[in-house]
Amino acid sequence: MGIDLPVVWAIIITFGLMMYVVMDGFDLGIGILFPFVRDREDRDVMVNTVAPVWDGNETWLVLGGAALLAAFPLAYSIILSALYLPLVIMLLGLILRGVAFEFRFKADQHHRAFWDKAFAGGSYVASFFQGVALGAFLNGFKVENGAYAGGALDWVTPFSLFTGLGVLVAYALLGSTWLIIKTEGALQERMVALARPVTMLLLVVVGIVSLWTPLAHPAIAERWFSFPNIVLFSPVPVLVLVCTWLILRSLHGTPHAGPFVLALFLIFLGYSGLGISLWPHIIPPDITLREAAAPPQSMGFTLVGALFIIPIILAYTAWSYYVFRGKVKAGEGYH
Repeated sequence: MGIDLPVVWAIIITFGLMMYVVMDGFDLGIGILFPFVRDREDRDVMVNTVAPVWDGNETWLVLGGAALLAAFPLAYSIILSALYLPLVIMLLGLILRGVAFEFRFKADQHHRAFWDKAFAGGSYVASFFQGVALGAFLNGFKVENGAYAGGALDWVTPFSLFTGLGVLVAYALLGSTWLIIKTEGALQERMVALARPVTMLLLVVVGIVSLWTPLAHPAIAERWFSFPNIVLFSPVPVLVLVCTWLILRSLHGTPHAGPFVLALFLIFLGYSGLGISLWPHIIPPDITLREAAAPPQSMGFTLVGALFIIPIILAYTAWSYYVFRGKVKAGEGYH
């Protein structure tokens, strides 16, 4: 039996995007939390926790986009055409954040506040429009004769704007729990205090999206609530509730890595729920993986490169996080 190349590539793209959400999520979350921390020294500590690794985190976004082009060119053309504006705005936010990240270390005291605002603003813009693009993707695209047939602003809907806010909340939770691991003292206590309401707010967001999506899309409702699927998929919402309770419980005492690991698991559960809702469609509501797939020869050729480069990315990412492990203290960091 041969390799099911469209499914293999779908797993690779899903993995790449999940790695981006996880690794750049807490990075963006630090910028989202900036307005809640006024002390300049604490802000420096927050940024220094990701200074050695922040730019490498975005490798996964590049991998996901390149893999989509190589394996599913039809999906790539439709998604980019439909989401051109929010994705461009997202990239501008990432650029602004990246520039501010470097300049705030080199700016004098008079200009430091401007770059702090730019860093936070870029983080908010990039995160919000990632969520908007996700919501628009879930809503589906109008496709005729293999091309996007909708308007330039079809992505602007109440649902997509809400998912934009939801991603802000999710990244704020990742950022706060990451800082619990990497900081100490008053700053760590501040992150613990912020993580509690953010966790509850994320549970509310997940609940609303989980109800809104099937109500708006009968096919998704059929996927979740028909028998035996309702039994097979019931562990997902149950685990979301259990994971939320465990996060809140882990924030008592002197937390360390537990809240962050549980937050990652909560994000994964939400990600798996999206996969259940959409499978096997790569362009909702009609185009499947196989319909959008590139020729087998092309997919097989590029798969060789992907299987070679992904372990290298994983290796240098793991090594960089290992080298820069431990707490970051005031007055210490990497420039």
